[in-house]
Amino acid sequence: MHFFVRPYRRFPVCCSLTYQCGSFEGHGTVWNLSRRGWRFSGNLPLRVGEVCSLTVTLPPYQLVYVAAGIVRWVPDEEEYGIETLVADDESRDELEDYLTGRIESTEEPTH
Repeated sequence: MHFFVRPYRRFPVCCSLTYQCGSFEGHGTVWNLSRRGWRFSGNLPLRVGEVCSLTVTLPPYQLVYVAAGIVRWVPDEEEYGIETLVADDESRDELEDYLTGRIESTEEPTH
């Protein structure tokens, strides 16, 4: 197994998602995410190198649609690591707003 440091901070979440690979649709849960990647589990099996699309609603009601993500790792038959390849501007903005809010909520106030 190769080791590398991710360039983006990951945040834990627990959100439902729908994902499509070809003409097949799967449902699952996003467990963590960053600006460039997602870790999720789902009922539609995926393989490393497959390209799929993902739709998730982040709290409170921010819809994020990834038009293309590539499967980078599969540690077991129901968990996947996806790198975001293509997302529209609105979805990128929604994700950025969500992550910025998470960063701000974890920062300690200075006195």
